[in-house]
Amino acid sequence: MGRGILLTANLPQLQNLIKRDPPGYKEEFLQQWNHYDSIREIFKLHPDEQAQHFRELVSFISQVATCYPKETAEFPAQISTLLLESYGTLSPDTRKTLVQNLVILRNKDVISSIELLQSLFPILPRTTSPTLRSFIRKTILSDIRTANLRSKNHKLNRAVQAMLFGMIERGMEGEVVGDKGKLKVSNGPITVGSTAHNGEEAMWAVILTKELWRKGIWTDAKPVAIIALGCFHPVTKVQSASVHFFLGNDEDKADSDEDEDEEVNVRALHHRREINKKTRSADKKLQKVLNAAKKKKQSKPTDAANFPALQLLNDPQTFAEKLYDILNRHDKRFSLDHKILIMQLLSRVMGAHKLCVLSFYTYIVKYLTHRQLRVPAILVALAQSVHDLTPPDAVTPVIRKLAHEFVHPGVGSEVIAAGLNAIREVCRRQPWSMEEDLLSDFIEYRKSRDKAVTAAARGLLQLFREVNPGMLKRRERGKDASMGLASGSQPLPFGHSAEAAADIEGLLLLEDHLQKLRDEQGVVLGDEEEDEGAWDDWDIESDSSDSDSDNEWINVSDDDNHIVISDSEDEAEKAQPKSEVPPRVSNLATTKVRIILPYNRCLLSIQTQILTPADFALLNDLRIQEASKAVENGGGSHAKRKLATLEANKKSIQSSEQDNSFISENDILGPRKKTKADYAERMASIQKGREGREKFKSNKGKVNKEVASSSTNREKARNKPIMMILSSGAVRGKKKASLREKQQKLRKHIDKAKRMRR
Repeated sequence: MGRGILLTANLPQLQNLIKRDPPGYKEEFLQQWNHYDSIREIFKLHPDEQAQHFRELVSFISQVATCYPKETAEFPAQISTLLLESYGTLSPDTRKTLVQNLVILRNKDVISSIELLQSLFPILPRTTSPTLRSFIRKTILSDIRTANLRSKNHKLNRAVQAMLFGMIERGMEGEVVGDKGKLKVSNGPITVGSTAHNGEEAMWAVILTKELWRKGIWTDAKPVAIIALGCFHPVTKVQSASVHFFLGNDEDKADSDEDEDEEVNVRALHHRREINKKTRSADKKLQKVLNAAKKKKQSKPTDAANFPALQLLNDPQTFAEKLYDILNRHDKRFSLDHKILIMQLLSRVMGAHKLCVLSFYTYIVKYLTHRQLRVPAILVALAQSVHDLTPPDAVTPVIRKLAHEFVHPGVGSEVIAAGLNAIREVCRRQPWSMEEDLLSDFIEYRKSRDKAVTAAARGLLQLFREVNPGMLKRRERGKDASMGLASGSQPLPFGHSAEAAADIEGLLLLEDHLQKLRDEQGVVLGDEEEDEGAWDDWDIESDSSDSDSDNEWINVSDDDNHIVISDSEDEAEKAQPKSEVPPRVSNLATTKVRIILPYNRCLLSIQTQILTPADFALLNDLRIQEASKAVENGGGSHAKRKLATLEANKKSIQSSEQDNSFISENDILGPRKKTKADYAERMASIQKGREGREKFKSNKGKVNKEVASSSTNREKARNKPIMMILSSGAVRGKKKASLREKQQKLRKHIDKAKRMRR
């Protein structure tokens, strides 16, 4: 083939030939490269001239860049510089071509991921094309996900997170104009890092971080810190997007540009299976698809609070104080919906980390009126902010305000129910904030005629029967609470904690149960190899320079120099008699010590193994079984009360595991009576019921028959009134029939039945 056909306009064929034989066509490539340099200089001065030819040359060089790496070493930097410096003057087609060729260079490993993302991040907030914006977003997310597919690429993640931090920090000092929370536009030229994008740069940083967190690519504290910084951004929409991330009701999931798998239509799959040919392979494929759909449906996240992100906050006390500072400082500028968002986030952070921002309770008091818009959401924020470490003196004025505004005869029943439910949720977290006179007034509402008010008052009464029955009158305490007070059990005052447990009740039951299982399986507990293997993961590396080099156990003497590992020596002396003094071991943090306590099987179990939550659940079940046997053997009322207490504890543990510390507006509003629908709602319901249904008409006669005809006389006779049938000739004839006629009719019936059997 002659080289005359390799014209400048025939770049695709030259590209194909270069990929086949790079050294043989190096001269032709250098001609095109020099041509590209000259057109690039012209393109900088006049972007509209020869734009099409310039795009073709860029695409050509991107495809063959791997064949001539030395000659094209500066090509990616030239494309990136042209894209960033002259982005505003380039045509949309040229922008798209340059971005696509940068991605091609990344796919061919000509440039690294960091170089690609450094070029794409500044473009993302500046582009106005939805197609290009979607392409850039997909590229960024897919590149980061691919890099972290097998193992975490910490170098790339740190670089990308630093860029995202910078995108948010560049707008933190901006000046906000108007009540919409928009940055003031500067009169100077727009640069890549300027804040003149009205928060778009920070908004895209938040969106990308949220997307990477949602897909499970980033799960550490760094992305949480990025979005936590976005909560203090001066632009309102950046704040809102960041707050929505922590609240869990994220609306950006539907805006994801990535093609998500649609939900599997199970009915369509079964219908297709009935129609198509029946084979085993098809059955296996169908079952595989159904299992995947079921697994995806079960793993679908619910609209709950983003609890892991709240737990990963760095310095949550400072974060909560800054949130309150923003809420208090911009109270007049923020809208009510935005203030409620910040209240909800602040309350959830306070509840999750048990923080005290006492000024928040004085701030929220002015919104606690029954005429306030969205007051259920405000009551939810109030209840979630209270916890057992909140001082009761700070919460008591809030309860008085709720009682004054919500719980009195001058308001409707729904308002009273919401107020009582809010007070119940607050007192559930801090019971000492309630006053006795207020409590007695609240409980009187259990005699109300409204169902919601009665349920709310009874719930408050039941709560104080459990947590502090001493605040109730004698006739309101109930049997269990009265018996508890008679036995001397009193709730701990605020600031007091329960005494540390010296032993685990029922631990011997668990040890006997595990020993029985080991005996059944033939496992020997004293096996040296097994013991050594069990202790391998619990070794503490020595930090001292003069420690033993052979890393062996240190033998501790059982006779003298006893040192107790205990917070109190008195407890140790009370726990064991003087004749059985336990071996005491010094608490050496820099050495390896293996403690063996042969004197007590119970303490041996405590100090040589860690009990998991499953072990504690098994321990509770074993205690219930033992108590049940004691009741069956006639243990008396004491055994029955012990069994009831254990079952109640198990139920409370299960409810606390299932119950989330966050509440919803339905918990505040309580059960509500369904209001009567008006004419428009009734007609809308009727029209909705008629959708997908045939037009209403009679199903009799020719409608359901193959041949058009009316109904028969027999069908008509079935629907005749009984009085007409009684006066008919047929019925009268049966009544007047003689004995001979009845015999003949019976004979005909018998003969007909015999013929039918044949």
